[in-house]
Amino acid sequence: MFAIGFDPVRYGLVASLNRPRENLTGVTFFSAALGTKRVELLRELVPKAKTIALLVNPDNPHDAADTANVAAAVHAMGLRPRYLDVRNDREIESALAALARERSDILYVWPDPLFTNERSRLALLTAQNALPAIYADREIAEAGGLMSYGASRTDAYHQAGIYTGRILRGDKPTELPVVLPTKFEFVINLKTAKALGLQVPDRLLALADELIE
Repeated sequence: MFAIGFDPVRYGLVASLNRPRENLTGVTFFSAALGTKRVELLRELVPKAKTIALLVNPDNPHDAADTANVAAAVHAMGLRPRYLDVRNDREIESALAALARERSDILYVWPDPLFTNERSRLALLTAQNALPAIYADREIAEAGGLMSYGASRTDAYHQAGIYTGRILRGDKPTELPVVLPTKFEFVINLKTAKALGLQVPDRLLALADELIE
């Protein structure tokens, strides 16, 4: 039984989502389409943006799974991308310092445990550099990040609990399809938006699941 943030088929945990064919099933809160949506939301907030920095951990193989979708979205919007590799907490500050020297208009932060663990420092540094950014995890928006959009982990863990109960009552994991994310959370930190001098459009305010003031 698993609850993970990457594609279980791509990495060999199960043979297929509908029929795992292994003594293993579970829940994933990964969706490759979310990267495209994040870029769209950030561009809607900063419509005049021409350059986008993308913060990625090259040592995380799961990051590569939605790279193509994000790159396609960036290209379709006519944005000039700049990829910044960050492998550990020490490289976060140097990467953002580089952004301050070679100014990008907006920042996309890839979903990665490193960035979630360093969320307070990441939120502080992006604010200090007046850089509008979007993240995958709501915890970063709660720590002061501007916006986040991603699958609800709370809902995923709830679904994992339901599956655990079913397995304990005798259901076979091979007969339980992997649960895909169905609930998504869009969080805007209005306090951070105000500090950055950004006026959040009414449409984004209406779309948000939570507004942090």
